[in-house]
Amino acid sequence: MGVMRLGYVHARVTDLAAARSHYGDTLGMRLVHEESDRLYYKAWDEYDHHSVVLESGGVGLVKLGYKCQSPDDIAEFENRIQRFGCITERMSKGENLAVGDGLRVVLPSDHVLELYADIEHVGTETGTLNPDPFPRHLVGVGVPRIDHALITCEEPEVLERFFAECLDFHASERVVTQLDDGELLGSWMFCTNTPHDIAFIKGPNGKLHHFAYYLTDWNEILRAGDLFAMDDVSVDVGPTRHGITRGQTIYFFDPSGNRNEVFSGGYITYPDFPTITWTADQLAKGIFYVSRELNDRFTTVLT
Repeated sequence: MGVMRLGYVHARVTDLAAARSHYGDTLGMRLVHEESDRLYYKAWDEYDHHSVVLESGGVGLVKLGYKCQSPDDIAEFENRIQRFGCITERMSKGENLAVGDGLRVVLPSDHVLELYADIEHVGTETGTLNPDPFPRHLVGVGVPRIDHALITCEEPEVLERFFAECLDFHASERVVTQLDDGELLGSWMFCTNTPHDIAFIKGPNGKLHHFAYYLTDWNEILRAGDLFAMDDVSVDVGPTRHGITRGQTIYFFDPSGNRNEVFSGGYITYPDFPTITWTADQLAKGIFYVSRELNDRFTTVLT
């Protein structure tokens, strides 16, 4: 039983035309459906109908969708979530394009989370019969899949408890003000075998810090950086390495100001993975291991 992975990110943008260029031409996602106020994208190694929805009308996060193994899982999660005290409502097939029945939850952080088990399967661009390692027609960075999202919340302890008790997530890493009953400042949590499928840091409720794409290795990160320079993408930080997760990264902004990330590396997690703890005095090293410096923009610019 369980949540399998981050399935989709639904975000707002101020300019759909500019977003089309960024997500389609620079990142290399494929447009799979278009409406007057929305664009639906998938990456080449994703087999579900879409993973990113862009909606005109501002900036920031509309909702996150996490795919579950079965409808029975969703029913069990619904019971747990209601006992936890969160607002839930059932969503019907068709409310979200190509997505089946599911559960919509308002998190303690005011973010909207959707749980579902069924979504239209369209396949990857290399197929499942004698596939090549990648398609020849990749555009731009050619991101293969979305990876995780990081949100902000006023009470990280409550959100960490929600994901652990209601959805069986585990904390891979935590940041606390001090050891021995220090305040929780951030948590990186997983449901798969990656360092994080969701992360959150202390900040205002309802805000998005970034959502991320997985790349294969450091060379792909560097290549992405070159392409961002070619396309005049606004880069926040990187290329560099994280201490937390051990991943390699570039943070950058879409034309509307939503922060994106390309991420590679990291370690493998299992249900018995021991949680790593960082103290606040080492947070800069944890976030940006090489420079060991945090700029004000990274911690304050949210959408």
